Amino acid sequence: MTHGNAVREELKAPTRALRRAIPDVYNGYRELHDAALAPGALDTRTKELIALAIAVSKECDGCIAAHAHAAVRHGATPAEAAETIGVTFLMNGGPATVYGARAFDAFQEFHEQRQKDEAA
Repeated sequence: MTHGNAVREELKAPTRALRRAIPDVYNGYRELHDAALAPGALDTRTKELIALAIAVSKECDGCIAAHAHAAVRHGATPAEAAETIGVTFLMNGGPATVYGARAFDAFQEFHEQRQKDEAA
């Protein structure tokens, strides 16, 4: 089972339907998202790794896929992702070992995809 593209694909249609039903809410969320992840004292890569850790803690597969993908896009390495996920073990205990593995699987999937794209 993959925890990256498969999850993102599964959520596309229902997300689009809900976005059409409540566009103003989605627009407001998009503004919050963009402001929170904009580079500042922390760069976007670091913020995406933080979001990935929170996604593991919240046990949210959709969030894991989104932030694993974004962390790769912003240059995070597998070692950085692994250490970030390791901190979730400290803060969340056993459940983080399950969702952390899912997060690392998603991260690796997107990282390998990016390496293939860059080599092409």
